[in-house]
Amino acid sequence: MGAVAVDRDQAIKRFHEGGDDFADLISDGSPGELPVPDTEQPMVSRSVRLPLHTYERVRAAADARGIGVTTLMRQWIEAGLADLDDSATVSLADLRRALATLPRNNAA
Repeated sequence: MGAVAVDRDQAIKRFHEGGDDFADLISDGSPGELPVPDTEQPMVSRSVRLPLHTYERVRAAADARGIGVTTLMRQWIEAGLADLDDSATVSLADLRRALATLPRNNAA
């Protein structure tokens, strides 16, 4: 038996009608796809409350990098923690960009 397509309003109606109809609807459906984790490490979920404008800036920064908001926040937290214990690892490309912005001292 194939999956049955039912819109949200119809599903709510069937739920409120009770009986086995809603259970049948659920059992006829196909299983949903779960998202694939972006890491193999166990993760802990925490809620963070941000002002809307701050969240929008974070989302824009993540979009510009082509990554998710959570991934970017995790990177920033890890960078901040690494800064606390002086164990920061910096990519060579980032280091070169930083050095390129420094003024050159031509006195030799």
